[in-house]
Amino acid sequence: MSIEHSQSITERSASNLALAFIMLPRAKREAMSALYAFCREVDDVADEETRSIEQRRISLAAWRGDIRRACEGDNPEFTTNREIQPIIQRHQLSFELFDELIRGCEMDLDTTRYESYEALELYCYRVASVVGLLSIEIFGYREPATRAYAIALGKALQFTNILRDVGNDAARGRIYLPQAELARFSVSPEDILQGRYSESFAAMAKAFAQRAKDFYESARNTLPAADRSNMVAAELMGSVYWELLLKLEREEFRVLRREPIRLSKPHKLALIARSWLRFVMRSRAPAYGVA
Repeated sequence: MSIEHSQSITERSASNLALAFIMLPRAKREAMSALYAFCREVDDVADEETRSIEQRRISLAAWRGDIRRACEGDNPEFTTNREIQPIIQRHQLSFELFDELIRGCEMDLDTTRYESYEALELYCYRVASVVGLLSIEIFGYREPATRAYAIALGKALQFTNILRDVGNDAARGRIYLPQAELARFSVSPEDILQGRYSESFAAMAKAFAQRAKDFYESARNTLPAADRSNMVAAELMGSVYWELLLKLEREEFRVLRREPIRLSKPHKLALIARSWLRFVMRSRAPAYGVA
């Protein structure tokens, strides 16, 4: 079955996740495009601020019901779900994981503040680690520890996203940085919302970045050697976001402006080339998690 609709969504995106698909053989690349399209569409539903929260909630419920039909072998209504259905069947992707992902999107309808790291990590698990757990089924793996790798790497990537996007999220009234951390470093929510950069904010951001680094280290140490070659796209993602985290650090976490800090296109292309060389040479040198 053609996945033209899903591929068009992927091609329009500037996502680093979509960038990583270049490392995959065609069948897996197409499967990941279909998965990415599903993730993109449900995320866009949650973020569509021209519609009321209740309207978005109803739309997400419709996506949940439709992806359930795709997983159970019925006839899904949405084009994206029709395209992903053969991939769900081929790789035995579970409805429970798609449901968890939608639950994460629903958290954005109800929650604009997270009190603790524990609460934030649940959100990160749902919107990022779950994508990793679905992805490794497509990549193929043998060792159960690879699931723990996917969870840790997903949290590392999402923590990096959150830190990069503090200013952009604040412009929409959202603060993902834990409120307990704001209090610990004497940074008020209003400081974040008004974009008031300070040494206290930089110290808090540094502590948050260290949490992200811990997840990168966990992912690096957890990935079994037997599955390393199959995780080439995930490892590229890890290296791209690790470099982004280091750039945020070099720029002293000046992330309160609306336009986020990004890696340049040449930098990303260099990381792709390096990842491909590592793959060809079967290198075991760490791609991320080491300063």
